[in-house]
Amino acid sequence: MESAPAVFAGTVFALFGAGLVVWTGARTAHREPVAYGVRPVASAVVAGVSGVVCLALAAWCFSQI
Repeated sequence: MESAPAVFAGTVFALFGAGLVVWTGARTAHREPVAYGVRPVASAVVAGVSGVVCLALAAWCFSQI
């Protein structure tokens, strides 16, 4: 019963992180801005790192089960 919050949090982190990495990759591949009003390289790096951190948090949550 105590593993339900870890499963929920891990799923949320995994979905958000994967979506963010895919979206950032698609925007970068099409040479479109990831965020408006910000330098393109900086926004792509920050978004990509945030997605990878979310995926790492998902892996940590799933390892706590």
